[in-house]
Amino acid sequence: MRPATSAKHVATMLLLCVAVASFQTPSSSAAERPNILFAIADDWGWPHAGAYGDPVVKTPAFDRLAREGLLFHHAYVSSPSCTPSRGAILTGQWHWRLGPAANLWSVFPDRLPTYPELLAEAGYAVGCTGKAWGPGRTATRNRAIAGTRYKNFQTFLQKRSPNQPFCFWLGTGDPHRPYRPGSGKASGMDLEKIKLPACFPDHPEVRGDVADYYFEVQRFDQLVGSAMKLLEELGELDNTLVLMTGDHGMPFPRCKSNLYDTGTRVPLAVRWPQGIPTARVVEDFVSLTDLAPTYLELAEVKVPDEMTGLSLARLLQQKPQTAATPLRPSILFGKERHVVAQEAPDKGGYPCRAIRTRDFLLIRNFQPDRWPAGTPFYQQATIRGAWLADCDNGPTKTIMVTQRKLDAQYQRLYDLSFAKRPAIELYDLQKDPHQLVNVAGRAQYTKVQTRLTGQLMEQLERSGDPRAKGGGQDFDQHPYLGGAPKIPAALK
Repeated sequence: MRPATSAKHVATMLLLCVAVASFQTPSSSAAERPNILFAIADDWGWPHAGAYGDPVVKTPAFDRLAREGLLFHHAYVSSPSCTPSRGAILTGQWHWRLGPAANLWSVFPDRLPTYPELLAEAGYAVGCTGKAWGPGRTATRNRAIAGTRYKNFQTFLQKRSPNQPFCFWLGTGDPHRPYRPGSGKASGMDLEKIKLPACFPDHPEVRGDVADYYFEVQRFDQLVGSAMKLLEELGELDNTLVLMTGDHGMPFPRCKSNLYDTGTRVPLAVRWPQGIPTARVVEDFVSLTDLAPTYLELAEVKVPDEMTGLSLARLLQQKPQTAATPLRPSILFGKERHVVAQEAPDKGGYPCRAIRTRDFLLIRNFQPDRWPAGTPFYQQATIRGAWLADCDNGPTKTIMVTQRKLDAQYQRLYDLSFAKRPAIELYDLQKDPHQLVNVAGRAQYTKVQTRLTGQLMEQLERSGDPRAKGGGQDFDQHPYLGGAPKIPAALK
C-alpha cells in the first residue's frame, strides 16, 4: 500500500523517453561478471503476461525474456505485502526473520545486509529508480539499501565508471492502485476475453477494473522494454542478466495480502545469453528470496550465512538435457501485519504461514479470531474509518460488498475474500486449482493435513520463525507508519 500520488507515472515516463546519449561503452572486462538489471512491478501477479497465455494483456518485453531465456511457472514471494516482500528479496531471507521489516510500513533494521550493498563493496555500480524497498523507513535515515537513487536508468549508466559491472533495481509504481477508470478499455482491450480469477464475480465493472490493472501492467512492460533497448544499443544486453517479476499478487480481493496463488505467485522470466545455455521453461519451486544469493554467486561474492534463499546459479546455467534434482519439493510463504486493520484497540495483523506442494496448499492462520482482510465495521476500526483495510479499495471490492445481499453467488465470493477463516485451510490442487474449497478436517485428508502441518512447522522452526515456537507477538508491536483504505462516503 502507498499514498496515491502521480509519482509512479513520473518515473515511468522519464525512462520511456530515454534516448541513447554519448556513452563510453565499457570494455570487455566488464563481461567477466554479469551486469544485473532487476525489474520489479508493484502488485503484478501470475499469470498476467502473454508468455503465460493471457489473451488480453500485452507484455512483449516479458515475453522476449521468456522466449530467449527462462520462464518460471512456480515463482513465489515470501509475503504478499510490499514491504516484507521487497525486504526478503533484498536480504535473501524469509521475511519473518527481518524483525519490524516483516510488516508493511515499518522500519528496516541496521543489522540486515542487502545484496546491493554487498555488490557495491565488491566493485559493482549499484543504483535504483522508482519504488525500491518500502513503504517504510530505514533505521539509519537515508540508508540506500537498494542502491543510490537515480532519476532514471539512462542517468545511472552515464555516471557509471568505465569497465564497471552494474546492478540496477528498476522499480515502478505500476500496477498499484489507483487506476484511471476506463484506461484499459480505451486502449482497445476486449473485456470479454479477460480470464477473471475464479474468486471474482463476473460483472462489467469487475472486467473494467481488471482491464485498468492490465493497462498498468503493459506500462511496466514498456518501461522494461525501453531499458533493454538502451542496453542493446550500447552492446551490453547480452552480458546483462535481465530479470522481470512482481512483488506479489494483484491489488484485488483474495489476492494481495492473501496466501493463495492469487496473492503469492508471481511472473518471473530471466534472460542472460552469456550464462543461460538455451531457453526453457522451469517448473521448480523458486522463491524470490533466492535472487540475492544468486546475484552474489554470479558476481563471485561470498553469500552470507544468514541468507535462507537458495542460489539459482546452477539452475540458470543447467543444460536442458541434464537430469537434475528439483530445487525444493515445496515452497513456504506467509504474512504478518499488512495494514493496521483490526478493531480497536487491536494493532495486530493477520499472521499466517503456508506450505505449497504440487498437489496441496496448507495454510496455518495463527489468529483466526481476527478479520483476514480487516474489519468490515469501520466505525470500530483501530484506524478511524478503515474498511476491510487489508484489501485496496477499487470497483471490484465495492461490487462484491454492495451486491452480496442480493445474490447467493456474490455472498459466497464475498465470504471467501472477507469472512473469518478457520485455523487450518487445506486445498486439493488437483481437484481445486483455484483454491476455493477448504477440505481441512475431512476424513480422507487427515493424513495429508497432519503431514503438511508437521512439515510446515518443522521448516518454520528451522528457519527461525518466532511463530513456530508459539511467539511472534512482537510483530504486532512494531511501528506502523502508514494509513489505511477508508470506507467511501457513498457506502456509509
